[in-house]
Amino acid sequence: DMTFVVLLLSGLYEPPTQKGTSRCAVHPLKPQLVRRNEITTYCADMNVILSYYKCMDDWQDERRISRYAAAQLLSKQYEAIKAKYPRQHKAVADYMKALARCEKKHSDNVEEAACLTGKMLAEVFVCREDAWSSDLRQMGFFLGKFIYLMDAYEDVEKDEKSGNYNPLIKMKDDENFDSECQSMLMMQMAECCKAFERLPIIQDVGILRNILYSGVWAKFASVYNKRNKAGENE
Repeated sequence: DMTFVVLLLSGLYEPPTQKGTSRCAVHPLKPQLVRRNEITTYCADMNVILSYYKCMDDWQDERRISRYAAAQLLSKQYEAIKAKYPRQHKAVADYMKALARCEKKHSDNVEEAACLTGKMLAEVFVCREDAWSSDLRQMGFFLGKFIYLMDAYEDVEKDEKSGNYNPLIKMKDDENFDSECQSMLMMQMAECCKAFERLPIIQDVGILRNILYSGVWAKFASVYNKRNKAGENE
């Protein structure tokens, strides 16, 4: 998700970009080409906030000591970024609390659950308040809803077996379940794309359009085919 945001915001603002090389955990021996600018730094900071809260959530839910340890490793960076981006931090913190309440009451209101992710990602998409903030918020809001619904659609059988919260469980046995989910997803992506097309992006616009109009549907097609194949074999 953050890689997409890097492409989007870099294309929108076209900040000066430095090229260099760096080693990473995946390629520790061979330096890899990297590009850095203020947008890549911003998205890395957002990743720290999201990762910290994810680790703490796993620790509180499952008491996984490895996740607590990972959160502690991020804590110093997290505190600095929290002070630097109070609006975005508040959006993530509020999202985690609201989602926990939603999960606790096992709400089957799909719109309520999806909107929580949408509201959070809307603020993450806005790196600065300017003329493009409204369209970026719309993009983030509807893409966030799309992501939540897609994950719920993919995991509905697994979540039913494990007892994990998923607002789609109650409708999964409906005859038109797949088509209803596809319609919901199409509505979210249509609104996301409307906002995207209003942004004056030239750099990497082909890649961005490919992701929004085609790439995001690859998972749906895969899950749909897998589910229907499994149904034929029963």
